[in-house]
Amino acid sequence: MNHKMETKCIHAGMSENECLAVVPPIYQTSTFKFKNADHGAALFAGKEKGYIYSRLLNPTVEALENAVAELEGGHKGLGTGSGMAAISAVLMSFIQAGDHILCSESVYGPTTTLLKTVLSKFGVQSTFVDTSDLSAVQSAVKPNTKIIFVETPGNPTLVVSDIEKIAVISKAAGARLIVDNTFSSPILQQPLHLGADVVIHSMTKYLNGHADVVAGMIVVSNESDYKTCRGLLNHHGGTIPPFEAFLVMRGIRTLAIRVERSCQSARKIAAFLQDHPAVASVSFPGLESHPQHAVAKKQMKDFGGMISFELSGGFGAGKEMMGAVKIAQLAVSLGGVETLIQHPASMTHASMPKEIREQAGITDGLVRLSVGIEHVDDLIEDLEQAMKVGH
Repeated sequence: MNHKMETKCIHAGMSENECLAVVPPIYQTSTFKFKNADHGAALFAGKEKGYIYSRLLNPTVEALENAVAELEGGHKGLGTGSGMAAISAVLMSFIQAGDHILCSESVYGPTTTLLKTVLSKFGVQSTFVDTSDLSAVQSAVKPNTKIIFVETPGNPTLVVSDIEKIAVISKAAGARLIVDNTFSSPILQQPLHLGADVVIHSMTKYLNGHADVVAGMIVVSNESDYKTCRGLLNHHGGTIPPFEAFLVMRGIRTLAIRVERSCQSARKIAAFLQDHPAVASVSFPGLESHPQHAVAKKQMKDFGGMISFELSGGFGAGKEMMGAVKIAQLAVSLGGVETLIQHPASMTHASMPKEIREQAGITDGLVRLSVGIEHVDDLIEDLEQAMKVGH
């Protein structure tokens, strides 16, 4: 049966276990016994399905991998120890020295650092462009472009890129389109259905949703890519432990209702901020003033719980405001039940060179808000009083 997303969140990845437990068991073990020598040999040779060692495959982790793959409409998933482990593993799976990666300029700061300072040492070229500008994407494609990496909505400016149209460019170039879907979650956006080849998540964020796990996920669209990524990940070693996988499975069960509540509140908060005299600008895909509002409306089911805005008083006012909030917590990360507020230029994107950061629209005064599931009236009241302090 083709169940609705709310139902999938509860039941995806679930399978019968020997105790008939409603919650998938935690297989908190490093290794697994073989029935006999022939059984062990068959497992190592890939002639028989089973478990050998938890870095290679673990039943709890596999349940989570199957769950996220189902939510994304993908072939299979691969759980990783962090979102950056997912990004590094998937990039290393499909590139070699001399290859070129085309990447969104508005992207998680450590992704930029990975491309510019780590992969560049191994002869991998990178170009950063505004991927909301299709002509810029097309112009930046080179004969050796192997990957187009898009984060949409982009972190932290919330620029929106047209996945379906970029997929056409990617396929024509013979490149893989990889989409970081962390900001949307599968509830709002399913890039594989729009033509992407691979989706990655920092499951630390919306998928887990409780600020108590660091984890990542790769979802691929075919068996060949799965085998390539699995082989790399097994040797790269950045896999997710079973207990963390169990916690993310628990978080996914409430994903749909958490995202729904966050979206509802974000729409109201964005409207409040847009009309506030202390606010110079607001970036939220749900506002008609957002440059890519029409694209977001086309490819997303709702507009998400992330808002970026700049105060009229610039960095000083933003710093004062962040020190004055009482409900919103000054912390990095996003997508949890709690509302978080932070300053990208000095926090999540501090590792980005200033010129690249400003080119991507990440100004010194930009404030990023991750809207949680508290009552929206309380959140607006908190922001109002904090802006009075910072104005």
